Amino acid sequence: MKDKFNMIREDNLDYAKRNLVDSIWKTANIEGILATFPQTQAILDGLSVDGLKMDEQNQILNLRDAWYFAFDHIEYPLDLNFISKINQEVGERKQIINAGVLRTYSVKMGGTSWIPEIPDSEQVKEELNQILNEDISVTERAINLMAWCCKKQLFRDGNKRTATIITNKYLIENGRGILAIPQNFKIEFGEKLIAYYETNDIRPLKQFLYDKCLDGIAYQND
Repeated sequence: MKDKFNMIREDNLDYAKRNLVDSIWKTANIEGILATFPQTQAILDGLSVDGLKMDEQNQILNLRDAWYFAFDHIEYPLDLNFISKINQEVGERKQIINAGVLRTYSVKMGGTSWIPEIPDSEQVKEELNQILNEDISVTERAINLMAWCCKKQLFRDGNKRTATIITNKYLIENGRGILAIPQNFKIEFGEKLIAYYETNDIRPLKQFLYDKCLDGIAYQND
């Protein structure tokens, strides 16, 4: 799985910032927040939007703040502390109890009988290190990171949001574009994610993320 994009980090960071509203809108939609793109823009501009619960609007603002933290710490090592901080940002405004704290109890996943194991901090650090040091392309590492973080269910809530932002941090840091789930592929993403949970076969999910969810700038001489 080759890198799709090979951007200068500053260009990638600027590209991510220019597409921030779109990225937040798509991520919020995956979480069931049916805000339109203009509504998302209005919320990020500081306006209150009729037809959306305050809880939903706060989730959008939290996504913004989590992205801002990632932008401001793009060179910070991608470790468990960083991942926990992103989940904490995602869970601000009373959205997630004990945001940023590893889950200590069993949970059930909607749409499947599969149950994720309770995360152990040392095992999480070891698995994360293995993912980030595997001898494959940066893009494939990033996609593996996305899938792993979703499946581990490290936190009480906000795991897909956290996974999306840390994956983008890693892509941007290395100039490999950005990743977001297009609205029209929401169902397909959910189906492939659940299949991955149940079978541990990551290949269909990886190919989907690679083919349909990556974006960036291809320089003329690439």
